[in-house]
Amino acid sequence: MKRLNAITLALAGALSACVSLAAYAHDDATLDAMKAPHGGQLRMAGAQHLELVLVKGSAAAKDNSVLVYVTDHAGTPVSTKGATGSITLLSGQNKITTALKPEGVNALRATARYASTPDIKAVVTVTIPGLDAQQARFTPLAPRAAAEEGHGGEGAARR
Repeated sequence: MKRLNAITLALAGALSACVSLAAYAHDDATLDAMKAPHGGQLRMAGAQHLELVLVKGSAAAKDNSVLVYVTDHAGTPVSTKGATGSITLLSGQNKITTALKPEGVNALRATARYASTPDIKAVVTVTIPGLDAQQARFTPLAPRAAAEEGHGGEGAARR
């Protein structure tokens, strides 16, 4: 009986440590420190990671592409077939919202009128068939040090 209790306690402790590490591994600062596969910014959204890729060299507002890649927490592509989504871009007094449409295996694409400025912010909502809608907030072109200040933890993705 004592051996069973010891094994149960050891397993509970190991599970608790894994859950704590998993929660820490997905905060905004940690995701900002990771190299995103497509050069964008990573954020956690429910059971997925979203990578937002904006055009970086557009000084003036013009029609530019927007790509959102969807993966699971291990980086495995999540199918976007039949998915829906939207992106709202905010910069200064400008606000633009546009629909995201599936493209390729695990991406959503849109075209939006924006300039590539460090102050641009984005709110992305994605609904994968069979799953609840998920939302994440991005500061995709902000210098990394500025992006990490005041944006730690998962709660930052929901501010």
